[in-house]
Amino acid sequence: MTDRFTTVDEYIGSFPADIQKVLQKIRKTIHKAVPKAEEKISYQIAAFNLDGRYLIYFAGWKSHVSVYPLPEADEDLEREVAPYRSGKGTVKFPLSRPIPYDLIGRLAALLAEQRRR
Repeated sequence: MTDRFTTVDEYIGSFPADIQKVLQKIRKTIHKAVPKAEEKISYQIAAFNLDGRYLIYFAGWKSHVSVYPLPEADEDLEREVAPYRSGKGTVKFPLSRPIPYDLIGRLAALLAEQRRR
């Protein structure tokens, strides 16, 4: 990647239209789950800050989208995340399957709640 992004709009705009739609919906989902979070670019991917600290990142790839980090979760949420887990703190959602936006929203909200503790 040779592009240097300064806004989330630039980042999302660098993808094909079908991936842009998914990334825009993830963006809206996180905004809805954590209304006070602010958009940023970090590590040249989309991120949200809360209270001056990075909260959650999301990224587009050729065949999937990723969200990280993951919050500490109970058994039920862990089971729901398990099919998408890719490493300790990352979930990958294949673009060939429906994206679980509700799950992404719950992960973002839980991260924010855990941050406030």
